[in-house]
Amino acid sequence: MNQFTAPTALIAEDEPLLATALQAELAQAWPELQIVAVVGDGASAVTQALQLKPEVLFFDIRMPGQNGLEAAAELADRWNTDATTGKPFPALVFITAYDQYAMAAFEAQAMDYLLKPVQAARLKKTVLKLQLALANRAQAAFNFETTLGQLRGLLGATPQRTVTPLKMIQASVGTNVRMVAVPDVVYFEAADKYVRVLTATHEYLIRTPLKELLPQLDSNTFWQIHRGTVVNVEQIETVTRDEAGKLSVSLRGRAEKLPVSRLYVHLFKAM
Repeated sequence: MNQFTAPTALIAEDEPLLATALQAELAQAWPELQIVAVVGDGASAVTQALQLKPEVLFFDIRMPGQNGLEAAAELADRWNTDATTGKPFPALVFITAYDQYAMAAFEAQAMDYLLKPVQAARLKKTVLKLQLALANRAQAAFNFETTLGQLRGLLGATPQRTVTPLKMIQASVGTNVRMVAVPDVVYFEAADKYVRVLTATHEYLIRTPLKELLPQLDSNTFWQIHRGTVVNVEQIETVTRDEAGKLSVSLRGRAEKLPVSRLYVHLFKAM
C-alpha cells in the first residue's frame, strides 16, 4: 500500500443496523479509512473483495449462505498472489456474537475479532493493530501462508478424529440400504443437503454432513483437499500443477479432476 493512498476496507455484515454502526465507529476511530463496499452475504463479500481489492476486511461470522470463515477461505483460494500483478491479501477482522469458544479459537490462531455490538475502545485496539500490519506490509511481503494456516485452524481443517475409524457407509438406494466399504470410496463431496459417496463405479448419497463425517475417517487415508471434498489418498493417481500454480488430483477409476484449495496444498508438499 502506498503511504499516500488512503487505506480501504470492505464490510460484510447481514444486519444493516450493525453495519451502519460499525461504519460510524470506524469513521471516529480511523477517519482516513475508506469503506469501499458494504455487503450482506458471503458470496457478495468474495465477489466485491476480488473486484475492489481492499486492504482490510471486516467479515461477520454468521451470514446467509457462506459464513464469514467460508467466504474468507474462498477468497484466499481465489486471490491473485502473483508478486508482480497481485496485491497482498487483506487483513482480516471477524465480527462475532459473544461466544467464549469462538473467542478462544480466534485468539489461538492470532486472528483479530470484534464482538457484537462493537465497542469503541475495543475497536481502537483493532485499528492500531491493523495500521501496524499495513505499515509493515509496505516494508516486507505479507506472509500469506500464515493467513492460510490461521484459516485452516479456524475452519477445523484438522478435526479431532475418532479412535476407531469408520469401516462401512450405509447409503440409501431407493427402498434399500447399501453397505459401502469405506476403503472402496474414492472421494466424498458435499452436495446441498447430502454428501456424494463415489467409488470407482458407483455414486451414493448420504445425509451425514461432511463436517460430521470427516472426524470418523482415518486421517492417514482420507484428506480434505477442498471445503467440500475429501479424497482417499490411496486412490490418487496423479497430482497436477497448472500454469497458474494451482493443484488438482486425478483419482483411479474416475474421469474428473478435483481442484486442491490453497488451504490444503501443504498436504502435497512432500509428494
